[in-house]
Amino acid sequence: MSSERRKPYPFDQIEPKWQAIWDERQIFHAPNPAEKNFDAVKPKFYVLDMFPYPSGAGLHVGHPEGYTATDIIARYKRMRGFNVLHPMGWDAFGLPAEQYAIKSGQHPAVTTRENVAKFKSQLKRIGFSYDWHREINTTDPRYFKWTQWIFLQIYNSWLNPKTNKAEPIKTYRGKNPDEVRLAYVADVLVNWCPELGTVLANEEVVDGKSEVGGFPVVRRPMRQWMLRITAYAERLIDELEGLDWPQGIKLLQRNWIGRSEGAEVDFKIDDKKIRIFTTRPDTLYGATYMVLAPEHSLVDLIVTEEQWPSVRDYREKTARKSDLERTELAKEKTGVFTGAYAINPVDDEKIPIWIADYVLLGYGTGAIMAVPAHDERDLEFARKFNLPIRQVVQPPGDEEPIGFVGDGVAINSPIIDGLPSREAIRKITAWLEERGLGKRAINYKLRDWLFSRQRYWGEPFPIVWEDGKHRALDESELPVVPPPLEDYKPTGTGEPPLAKAKDWIRYSKKAVRETNVMPQWAGSCWYYLRFCDSQNDKRFVSEKAEKYWMGGGKPGGVDLYVGGTEHAVLHLLYARFWHKVLFDLGYVSKPEPFQRLVNQGIILGEDNQKMSKSRGNIVNPDDVIEQYGADAFRCYEMFMGPLEQMKSWSMRGVEGIARFLARVWRLMMSENQAGQWELSPAVQEVDLTNPQRKILHATTKKVTDDIESLSFNTAISQMMIFVNAFTTAQTIPISAMQPFLVLLNPFAPHLSSELWEKLKLPGQITEQPWPGFDERFLVEDEVEIVIQMNGKVRDRMKMSIQASEEEIKNAALALPKIQELTSDKQIRKVVVIPKKLVNIVL
Repeated sequence: MSSERRKPYPFDQIEPKWQAIWDERQIFHAPNPAEKNFDAVKPKFYVLDMFPYPSGAGLHVGHPEGYTATDIIARYKRMRGFNVLHPMGWDAFGLPAEQYAIKSGQHPAVTTRENVAKFKSQLKRIGFSYDWHREINTTDPRYFKWTQWIFLQIYNSWLNPKTNKAEPIKTYRGKNPDEVRLAYVADVLVNWCPELGTVLANEEVVDGKSEVGGFPVVRRPMRQWMLRITAYAERLIDELEGLDWPQGIKLLQRNWIGRSEGAEVDFKIDDKKIRIFTTRPDTLYGATYMVLAPEHSLVDLIVTEEQWPSVRDYREKTARKSDLERTELAKEKTGVFTGAYAINPVDDEKIPIWIADYVLLGYGTGAIMAVPAHDERDLEFARKFNLPIRQVVQPPGDEEPIGFVGDGVAINSPIIDGLPSREAIRKITAWLEERGLGKRAINYKLRDWLFSRQRYWGEPFPIVWEDGKHRALDESELPVVPPPLEDYKPTGTGEPPLAKAKDWIRYSKKAVRETNVMPQWAGSCWYYLRFCDSQNDKRFVSEKAEKYWMGGGKPGGVDLYVGGTEHAVLHLLYARFWHKVLFDLGYVSKPEPFQRLVNQGIILGEDNQKMSKSRGNIVNPDDVIEQYGADAFRCYEMFMGPLEQMKSWSMRGVEGIARFLARVWRLMMSENQAGQWELSPAVQEVDLTNPQRKILHATTKKVTDDIESLSFNTAISQMMIFVNAFTTAQTIPISAMQPFLVLLNPFAPHLSSELWEKLKLPGQITEQPWPGFDERFLVEDEVEIVIQMNGKVRDRMKMSIQASEEEIKNAALALPKIQELTSDKQIRKVVVIPKKLVNIVL
């Protein structure tokens, strides 16, 4: 007996067969302009997944959700006559591989190579139509050579405020170009993790500990490479407008950048002055104290001797908190008085200066004037420490004035008394400017991008230091490859592991190499450009390839970008920043990288919890495919619900989809006595009946519309309806199965390819044009009429929608059942409601 009988259909033989054919024939390779087989007549469609970090654990069923959606779109668009770019690669630098290297002694490159091989085999087993010819890996020197090259373009540029565009640094006419470079060095306060031996971004710190490993994190100043992303803040907000992104993601980006209009105001402290930024200069008369960030450099200069011990202790506690913890609204306010006072410029009142962790050095000037009557945090702080609260805004109506933060009328403010808030802001700002006490200003919550990491497994900077100054390497010296090291452990001193490679560091007699490396974000900032021309060793992407694949009439180049919401802010923001610099310098043709963005929802475990090792609820795609096949896996991923929604995994759901695919198989195939599958004798060249033609065209329309709107679950539902309509048919028309298999192909490519071959249909299914539909066949030409007798339903019949009332009446009375019921009775009246019912009154 054949082993095929153990499966509802032989997916275990079909799927490897077609995957091998696709690989061997390079069916999904997209040639570039001027390459062999490139068709310039076709429009382009660039569909991209957020490429994965290849971890040792491999894929779980949540990962391929977005990949399946983009694969359906890629296969569909090819059939619609597009040149489709659908690539895949690996975001492979990062801490996990380095941590594993420290524990195991295995070089991160070896670990990465093994993990990539595992991920790739899993993805291939699902049958994704990637152009593997374009595969990239951020740890490959042929790739990071160009990451380093792009860094040099940023380093050698500045943003000219007159043009609001990046220009080569040689066009800068000032004395010190390092003051305006888009890549610069600064001493900044960072999240330092001694155990990991590296600086962490705020998002990588949870409850004062590292996200990776859960190690303690402290705040300390360090020399770091920074990228001047703040120079692009306005454009990063304004140019979101032309993008087809979810409004929620746009809002997250705008809030992260955090544009605020207001004024900068100077407060005197003895012979010094401190500048604050406020969005409400109309509340200056209500400022009853000042707060400095604990790390502010002025604190050391103004703190009194008796307050020093308290200030020192408070600073140490603050250093153990991340910025996110410090600004959490729900937390209890803490702070310490410095013993010093500042002079309010509008009334010369002396107000006490405190330090508190809710004020961050990186936001504004690191100092605030506190107006407790009209700011929630200031009010909470003032009440806790018994500081004065003075109302200076009268709210409209009978709203409670203390704690009111909206617009009203200025009171207790001599210069602006009686003015509405907006007018008061304008007047007092002008007053400050006239006296040199302040000026109008726009502030951003966005900080410059901290771009250094003190680890081994990352891109080295193409920078050397000589006589205390940094300079760029020549482009001919790229790539700068990390040296081989036996010991990757953190030095414990803050020096990066690369500092251990003494010979490598020594660039020349006078110059030494930079020992920090770039963050993992670097490689993912531009990978979508490399996919356009991944084999080019002369340029990061050729002009022709970039203009073609990133072309079109909209501001963004990638037509569809799909990934998780965890990258909703930073990855997208950083990639947009790099892209805008390259655009300004003339290296790319579009101002934005991604035109349409879709975020897939999270797939939870069967217990409705997020999948994790600790919960033991992770589902491995390999196990699902082994039992039900890749097509069932793909279809179930899409059938679970709308792409963007959170959903729970269910093996019973997979089983249901597998039964549907088995019905598709059995619609056209049957088993002979030897247990072998052969084409069913019911499959014939026969004409379609009217109902069959109608369901075919309805299904074609529905699946087409649903793929366009990414409503894959309802497209699958419609195909189920189609299969049910043909299941009881005596003959199965090939003319219906042929277009149906094309509709099914993007969802279940293996099964549809095999059935196409079994039906001996012409060519490859992947080369077929997408079927059309005719609206005429979707029009209802018949309607069901309900037949009632004295108001009770007795029968039903189908009638043409063109039938007259007389024709409907006669047809109803001619029905055998109605004739039987009325044979010995007098019919008093027949009421006809066209297209709905006939009521026979006896």
